[in-house]
Amino acid sequence: MNDSSWGAPQGAGYWSAPEMGAAPAGPAYDVHGAQQTRPMPIVPDVPDAGRDADDRDDRNGDAARVSGPLFRDEKPQEPMPTPPPSPPQKKRAGRDLRAAIGVGVGLGALVVGSLFIVKAVFVGVVVLAVVVGLWELTSRLKERKGINAPLVPLAVGGAAMVVAGYVREAEGAWVAMALTALAVLVWRMTEPPEGYLKDVTAGVFAVFYVPFLATFVAMMLTADDGAWRVLTFLLLTVVSDTGAYAVGWRFGTHKLAPRISPGKTREGLFGAVGFAMVAGALCMEFLIDDGTWWQGLLMGLAVAASATLGDLGESMIKRDLGIKDMGTLLPGHGGIMDRLDSLLPSAPVVWLLLVLFVGSG
Repeated sequence: MNDSSWGAPQGAGYWSAPEMGAAPAGPAYDVHGAQQTRPMPIVPDVPDAGRDADDRDDRNGDAARVSGPLFRDEKPQEPMPTPPPSPPQKKRAGRDLRAAIGVGVGLGALVVGSLFIVKAVFVGVVVLAVVVGLWELTSRLKERKGINAPLVPLAVGGAAMVVAGYVREAEGAWVAMALTALAVLVWRMTEPPEGYLKDVTAGVFAVFYVPFLATFVAMMLTADDGAWRVLTFLLLTVVSDTGAYAVGWRFGTHKLAPRISPGKTREGLFGAVGFAMVAGALCMEFLIDDGTWWQGLLMGLAVAASATLGDLGESMIKRDLGIKDMGTLLPGHGGIMDRLDSLLPSAPVVWLLLVLFVGSG
């Protein structure tokens, strides 16, 4: 508000010389009691008028002490010191960064170690992640929505899909997916028919969302330079997430999708794109046989888009379920599904672009 709208009225608390001379006189009148914003009515001469005049004089004196000149020998009060402005609060991450970094480093060491030592061990790591992810997803669906997607056929079929993708590539993955979906339909028939449609629909969705997308990681591994292809896929996704977090945390002001994920910003998306494109150019130039830097730029752009969409998709699911994380297995991260959200949709993107750029190998 400006001074014109909330400024003090003219002459408030101060009287000019003519106004002083025009003040009414009386035995109960005090010159300091005349300091008021409007004239007081004249009290008629009644037996208690003296007492009323005294009361009025007290009230006027109080008003003069508040809004007029100083009352007799009263010393001026020192103005209250203005408190210094509080320093701006630093942005803080919503998670325990120490725990998150420690868990991230441990997972990275496990993945990279198994990837370059024995490929079959890495496939086992992927299978374990898929099974735990399915358990988290079906558990949250049951708790929050009362949906009973059958976990047993999902876990067995999901593991078979990853192994089939590694052994028989795309053909094996499609067949395993079809059989897993059929097993979900049959397994659910052993229970009452109420809720059958929603249960099997959720089960088929889980089959596609977790194990089928994960089979593209196993299919990347079958190439001669499969370990480097998988490493490129992991690096691009992690770098994209890191760029989005770092730039969004430091410069983010414009919301990307506030109704889905209020924490994500457009500046963070630009950070993801920039970081991923640089990482893609380096990976394709130095890690992938027959790869070139410009192919890496395109791949980094595609991964930034798929990782962001995957993160938003997972956020949409959690918002619908009314939860913050899918689990609590990984301190500082949430659950396994909270780490797979950007990896799963990026796997088929990287697999396809690698096949188009350098072949299936």
